[in-house]
Amino acid sequence: MSILTLIIFAALAAIVLFQLYSVLGRRVGRQPGEAAPVEAPAPVSRKLDSPGDDAADDGAGLTGMAALRVRDPGFDAGRYLSGAKAAYEMVVRAFAAGDRATLRNLVSANVMSSFDTAITQRENTGITETVEFLNPPRADIERVDVEGDVARVVTRFLAEFRSRTKSAEGEAVDDRRTAELWTFERNLKSRDPNWTLVHVDAAEA
Repeated sequence: MSILTLIIFAALAAIVLFQLYSVLGRRVGRQPGEAAPVEAPAPVSRKLDSPGDDAADDGAGLTGMAALRVRDPGFDAGRYLSGAKAAYEMVVRAFAAGDRATLRNLVSANVMSSFDTAITQRENTGITETVEFLNPPRADIERVDVEGDVARVVTRFLAEFRSRTKSAEGEAVDDRRTAELWTFERNLKSRDPNWTLVHVDAAEA
């Protein structure tokens, strides 16, 4: 092969490499000294009706846990369930003891009205009650709803406890197993991070 032919091939190779360089650029991969790229969360697909619609996503179109986490990025299911179990035990003990002051801090006005009626009836008959949990209650998130600025989390509780009641007839001891659905509510615009019990339903174990 002649020197002229080699020069021609070298020139062609240089042209091809220059074209690749122009298309791809010189920044291929992470360069020395650059920070590793931060992986962004997958975008939420939504239709933009006008240029102003690309403002911060308010969770429109999302439901359940996804909607809650958009409105409250700090929500942690594990921390919520830990708090829900603590609230469950406090409410059950306070109801048994007739502790209205504690209950008012944990439940809505409607739930408090029902509890107060039951406590009053028990007091009128001279019955007192105490509760002892045999095992820590189990809690699981059943459903999450977000309506406007209000979030509701329906939580399933399974519990075993011993109830001791005293009346004029004497003392009775009753071991119970319960399955209930408690709905906790919170205003997402409120600075108060606490959830309030707004509804109680029986559930299948």
